[in-house]
Amino acid sequence: MTHAANSPFVDVSDLSISFGKGRKRATVVRKVKFHIERGAAYGLIGESGCGKSTILRALAGLIPHHQGNFVFDEQKMGGERDKAFFRRVQMVFQDPYASLHPRKQVHKVLAESLAIHDMDRKDERIRDVLQAVGLGPSFLYRYPHELSGGQRQRVAIARALIIEPDVLLLDEPTSALDVSVQAEILNLLKVLRRERNLTYLMVSHDLAVVAHICERVGVMHKGIILEELTADDLRHLRAKAEYTQEFLQASVEAVAHNQAGEIRV
Repeated sequence: MTHAANSPFVDVSDLSISFGKGRKRATVVRKVKFHIERGAAYGLIGESGCGKSTILRALAGLIPHHQGNFVFDEQKMGGERDKAFFRRVQMVFQDPYASLHPRKQVHKVLAESLAIHDMDRKDERIRDVLQAVGLGPSFLYRYPHELSGGQRQRVAIARALIIEPDVLLLDEPTSALDVSVQAEILNLLKVLRRERNLTYLMVSHDLAVVAHICERVGVMHKGIILEELTADDLRHLRAKAEYTQEFLQASVEAVAHNQAGEIRV
């Protein structure tokens, strides 16, 4: 599709999400608005329960009933997502062990995605994507329980990448991993985005993670985006809202860790 000048690749406006009925109805996301340019990375950060992962799941079509507008590549999305959408937008979940079928070897996990989208050259694509995420041919016939946490997340990323999507929705992709492995996965995501011109929407509670990957970040609290900051704002603890200032200050050690260069490409 030909893009209009300055048209966002992902554009979300007035997004509201509620659960329950009648007096038990609770609104967990209120009038959220943000956009992402093609090839950029945008982060949603906040405490547990602020609504950030709910937004990600709604955009992925896992929560079909919501209000507001979601425009992807100049096309307005309804509540349901079709096969063509998932060909271009893939999600990487927080827990790689839970997201991989325990009785399927790695090659079958990857081949399944290719079969769903009727893609050819299966063996070649599987070899190439494993190499891209830093896993060799020896991993083809392993089961998830035979892999480390970092290796499982690499397989999960490979599964998302194998159909060559444009967008990755990243739901706390490193929070279940050891710190040393987190750095490896973050650096991998950074390299993959650069090499493949991917667009990222990342959800995290970790300031250092978001500052390392994303150019712009929406700080969430109680279902709303309080303010939007740049990665440089995060690193230098610049914020206007009182809650954001407190949140950044509480995370200052994580930001210092990132600035120290322990996570680098």
